[in-house]
Amino acid sequence: MRKGILTIAAVGLLTTGGLTACGDDSGDKAASAKTPKIGVILPDSKSSARWETADRRFLEEAFKAAGVKYDIQNAQNDKTAFQTIADQMITGGVTALMIVNLDSGTGKAVLDKAKSQGVATIDYDRLTLGGSAQYYVSFDNETVGKLQGEGLSKCLTEKGAKNPVVAYLNGSPTDNNATLFKAGYDSVLKPKFDAKEYVKGPEDAVPAWDNAQAATIFEQQLTKANGKIDGVLAANDGLGNAAISILKKNKLNGKVPVTGQDASTEGLQNILAGDQCMTVYKAVREEAKAASDLAIALAKGEKKDTGQTVKDGDRDVPSVLLTPKAIYKDSVKDVIADGYVTKEEVCTAAYTKFCAEAGIS
Repeated sequence: MRKGILTIAAVGLLTTGGLTACGDDSGDKAASAKTPKIGVILPDSKSSARWETADRRFLEEAFKAAGVKYDIQNAQNDKTAFQTIADQMITGGVTALMIVNLDSGTGKAVLDKAKSQGVATIDYDRLTLGGSAQYYVSFDNETVGKLQGEGLSKCLTEKGAKNPVVAYLNGSPTDNNATLFKAGYDSVLKPKFDAKEYVKGPEDAVPAWDNAQAATIFEQQLTKANGKIDGVLAANDGLGNAAISILKKNKLNGKVPVTGQDASTEGLQNILAGDQCMTVYKAVREEAKAASDLAIALAKGEKKDTGQTVKDGDRDVPSVLLTPKAIYKDSVKDVIADGYVTKEEVCTAAYTKFCAEAGIS
């Protein structure tokens, strides 16, 4: 894997630390007396392909390489299933539990129960507000949103748009990351709305990041705006593709810049075809490595010092935050070179010529 496209900030480098280095060690002593075993609960497989195609793969690779027992399951956006899986994992003897919450309420209940049973915990990718996870591993999510806002502005400028109407397709209202993404792109776009350079168009959050609902919502937005939408800030590639599907129906694809996130195969193909303006690449391999390093240590009753924290109310959560990267047509090849997706996956028959044009060989 090429280094440099995305690295952990210096302050987030993991070093082995003492048991008192990162606060609460209630799960460590219990874990050290048991056979190390790691449980991971992924959120779903519909909102983004990454959870099954990338996160599961990279986490499994790390756990196998370390020779530790593990159990990775997917809650498929079912809160009851999420809690049932957690109960089964705790009863089954996991010594460390890593979760991607569906919402902070469900996540907190699971984390608190794990803590009460002496199981060490990690919030993976999404912070559980008011929770009790001992660590948080993710990307700098406000920066993700900022890159999206800057990307949309760049593409609107390249289109020569004057006073463009910009619509928002925000992520799930129960996902704290969606709040952070919005804060990031608002930091870029709100000053333009205030200065009347851009016009704020329709804005909606998409429940559970559901792509089918996103298409319906965007069709309603386009109707509400009488077909006058000049740019779409879509919070991830799935929502972006939903908007593109409606733009295609109205013969507006390629004319209206659309953002994304996750560098999915579909998103990259949309960029190559000119239907999507940009995406944000988050090197999941690096995120999974940082999280698995912590999980393996915790499962063995050890701790690591991240040198970095994130505020959750009055609590400082030891954290590792990685740096995302904006991807445009000329840098799709970087995502392939990084091993996140393959050329064969992206450059299928319909996209062969687009890949050649973008320097993917």
